Amino acid sequence: MYKRILLAYDGTLEGRTALREGALLAKRCDAQVYLLSVIVETPGVRMARIEAGPFTQSEDGYQEILADGVARLQKLGFAPIARLAAGDPPQVIGAYAKQINAELVVVGHRKQGALERWWSGPSGAYLIDYVPCSLLVSRNVISEADFAAELRRIEEGAARAKSE
Repeated sequence: MYKRILLAYDGTLEGRTALREGALLAKRCDAQVYLLSVIVETPGVRMARIEAGPFTQSEDGYQEILADGVARLQKLGFAPIARLAAGDPPQVIGAYAKQINAELVVVGHRKQGALERWWSGPSGAYLIDYVPCSLLVSRNVISEADFAAELRRIEEGAARAKSE
């Protein structure tokens, strides 16, 4: 069904939830996994960085987030194609999904307060406008035990299918 799945990863609990759910889907579909982390560069964020000075997250921090996502996926047997990009996340995610011909994009979701929406603008509400394929907004927190059990079921099913 899906042969190229793009996982947008920011290292948050919601991002880790999406990474796991996307990984399970990719296992079921035997899909190539692409991992994207976005350095947020919107006008509001740029203004905040100027005001906050050295307390903002550096590019090294984003590299660590991306490396964490790669390591998590490698533990699950994937060889993800990873990319770090800068810009407005919905636009960057959409452009990269087009570039790799993704068939599914998986993202996490975190409710924002009024102040966060004011700083980030309304662009997050329009992610679907930028993504050229199916979009999964992951909100299912999966326990370690349930995740491991589901992973085992998928791998056992794949092994049975190969032997038949």
